[in-house]
Amino acid sequence: MRRRFPSVSLSSYGAGWSANRRVAIVACVVAVLLVIAGVVALLTGNGNGHQEPDTAVPAPADSPSSTEVTPSPSSGSGSVPTPAQIAEPIGFAMAAAQMLWSYDSRDTSRDQQLAGMRAWMTKETEYADWASISGQVPDPVLWSRMADQDQHATGTVTEGHYPSAFKQALAEDPSAITEAYIYVVTVNGKQEISWKQGGAGAEDRAVTLAVQCRPNADCTLAAIAPSVTQ
Repeated sequence: MRRRFPSVSLSSYGAGWSANRRVAIVACVVAVLLVIAGVVALLTGNGNGHQEPDTAVPAPADSPSSTEVTPSPSSGSGSVPTPAQIAEPIGFAMAAAQMLWSYDSRDTSRDQQLAGMRAWMTKETEYADWASISGQVPDPVLWSRMADQDQHATGTVTEGHYPSAFKQALAEDPSAITEAYIYVVTVNGKQEISWKQGGAGAEDRAVTLAVQCRPNADCTLAAIAPSVTQ
């Protein structure tokens, strides 16, 4: 039986971190999911990227944006795609999840993988939890072992939606969205993994992401949020 090497997946690396650690880095994301009524003003994001900050925003629809695009790889980051140019939270979160679930150790170094992932992050450090994203990548030794086995994976997204807790919080205080313009989005899909000598496997994936969509700007990735998939 062939040995299956660990993959760059959202279900393993970083999963052991406590919610408190993430609260310290991205309190705006964790708090809206755990204490909705008290902290929604720190967690919400613009639904279409075109509302003015002082305008109340209605609860978002669950359908992804029709402007969703497939990000393309950048040579400077190996097989990691460039950030998707999407100004709508669900569409961007779906593209980001696909990026996180895909990798190719055959032509991408660990440093390139990290650099490519970081390019998707918000530049607003108070909302960026880089540790929750970078923690999905194995350590250098394990990445080297994966490369020895030509391990690579392709992520496929089936749907994205706003968790019920987030929708409830936004409905209770629509104007609070203008504080940080951060949406919480749950994405479901599948990751197909392959390696030398025909080795292959597939797993279902689900991740909840915090994405920031400032007015008149493309969305960016803020964090991997706690496991809330309702």
